[in-house]
Amino acid sequence: MPKRPASPPPRVREPVQVYLETDDSALLARLAAASGLSKAEVMRRGMRAFAREQDVESPMLRFVAESASGEWPTGVAADHDTVLAESYAGRRGKRR
Repeated sequence: MPKRPASPPPRVREPVQVYLETDDSALLARLAAASGLSKAEVMRRGMRAFAREQDVESPMLRFVAESASGEWPTGVAADHDTVLAESYAGRRGKRR
């Protein structure tokens, strides 16, 4: 019996209800139609773009970017959870 390809892991999503003005709703519909994306995906991408503009990123992405410099904290392989938590805690309240 042939094996079926592995299915991707299930995604956990949180439903969100948003009320839009008529013009914004029409704009969302046009963007979705023009791009071939769902309205939800257009909104997700817009939110992510806005987060980049505001210099808001996840602690994990910041940790990865900082680690790319080659300056790895001592013991990161053995104690990665603590190193990540300390990286995140050190950044709290420093938003622009």
